Amino acid sequence: MSASAVRARGLAALLLGVAGSTGLMWLFGRLEARWVAVGWVCFIPWLLVLDRVNSRREAVLSGLVMGLSFTAAIFGWFPAALQSYSQAPLAVCWLALLLLAPFMELQFITFALARYHLRRTSREGPLAFWRITLTAALVYVGTEWLSPKLFAETLGQAFFASESLRQGADLAGAHGLTLVLLIVNECVLAAGKALAAHGLREGSRRALAPMAVLTALILGCFGYGQLRLRQVAELETPKQQLVVGVVQANITKYEKLAAEMGTYDVVRMILDTHYQLSAELLQNRKVDLLIWPETVYPTTFGTPKSEAGAEFDAEIREFISRSRVPLLFGTYDLEQEREYNVAMFVGLGRDGALERSAYRKTMLFPLTEWVPELIDSPRLREWMPWTGYWKRGPGPQTLPLQLGEGRTLTVAPLICYESIFPSYVAEEARRGAELIITLSNDSWFSGTPAPKLHLMHAAFRSIETRLPQVRVTNSGISALISPTGEVLAEVPDDHRASLALTVPPTPRLSTLMVAWGDWLGPTALLLSAMLLLGPSLLTRRKVRPAA
Repeated sequence: MSASAVRARGLAALLLGVAGSTGLMWLFGRLEARWVAVGWVCFIPWLLVLDRVNSRREAVLSGLVMGLSFTAAIFGWFPAALQSYSQAPLAVCWLALLLLAPFMELQFITFALARYHLRRTSREGPLAFWRITLTAALVYVGTEWLSPKLFAETLGQAFFASESLRQGADLAGAHGLTLVLLIVNECVLAAGKALAAHGLREGSRRALAPMAVLTALILGCFGYGQLRLRQVAELETPKQQLVVGVVQANITKYEKLAAEMGTYDVVRMILDTHYQLSAELLQNRKVDLLIWPETVYPTTFGTPKSEAGAEFDAEIREFISRSRVPLLFGTYDLEQEREYNVAMFVGLGRDGALERSAYRKTMLFPLTEWVPELIDSPRLREWMPWTGYWKRGPGPQTLPLQLGEGRTLTVAPLICYESIFPSYVAEEARRGAELIITLSNDSWFSGTPAPKLHLMHAAFRSIETRLPQVRVTNSGISALISPTGEVLAEVPDDHRASLALTVPPTPRLSTLMVAWGDWLGPTALLLSAMLLLGPSLLTRRKVRPAA
């Protein structure tokens, strides 16, 4: 066979393997219970490709193609959303996504390289298989933690569709589930190859160890999940109910509306709609706290920029005084010419006077909300006029909310993008939070999988901290999430509604994620470096001549 035919055959095998794994990952990533089992085999087509890799160049190419294919399949909705926001040509948005793919999905390249290196340097036998399997999986997880990602995605998040499996996230987050997924995939492949190469009798004997490990891992994950579900149920002791009212008005694209109607009329419409939905809610149910979504009041509160702004501020205060229900809402905060995206709380103090406090968003979405000062310039603003001007807040904190009848509720406030960062939320939980409250604006992604994915991220934060969560968005998906990650109530994407949510009590269950934060990523990076470099360093020491 000619060299060109060999290359063509290798390329065809690569594309076939990548397509197979991408398709399985796409099914697994649909977050549906019927596809959960696909996670245990989704890597196998690509692993078969990696077993044929004969050089570092081929390994890098395999990882690069897998990363591009994964990005296009899983985030194919993003270019259209980016075009809607920035008005850039769709082709440019696709090009930007694909150019970023090797950096955002770097784990595919490092995994392929590590696996190639280990296959070349490890002696054949059972120990070599376990060294390759564990080290490559640790490289994958460590790289995911280290590489920049817009959406903090990892394949283990798709186990969210299983009530039992997702409970394991309180140990090592969704990355821990990814680690288990990778090891199980390797074990399934090893067992299948043993049976194919050695027949039923001998193959069954050789497949015994990987089959035992994958069985132990899967059953262990299910067993741990059932244990935690029982513990949460037992520790949710009845106490005074907390009823939270949420408003999702489904008013989106404020800038476009302002250009059509004028800024004043848009703010007037937004507030009137929220007053109406809130009043309807309060007529039918006693509510302890009312919540409106992120940036629902699209100007500064408390430091008005105009007479109209001062009138709107006074209206909001009057609404709170009249309803006698404290309000938490998204707005802007201004201090020394620096503007912040904030969650503003206004309620009645112990003396009956209105008091306010604010949480400033820290984790801002790159460019659209915040530009680092090092690269900020008039030229950049001219080239990308859609870039944001907000400044970063001081970091994770809790917010004590004074409710009626002398009750105080300590919450972990999050604004939109912050819900994808496990360590950020864990720090707020360590500070004594009783409830996570997330204000979000997902309107730019309405009609795409993004609102569902963002809700899934939020649910993992509740599992990791064992805190209930109220999530309020302007266009969906607003939801009540239990400490086990179950969505107890929701307002779907592109709907208008107001809901009274009875929040489940906090079980006060300790978790490793709260104690150590997002610990697995750096640990995996360190362990994988030791496993990759350790043997070669020992070999060099042995062959070093005596002095």
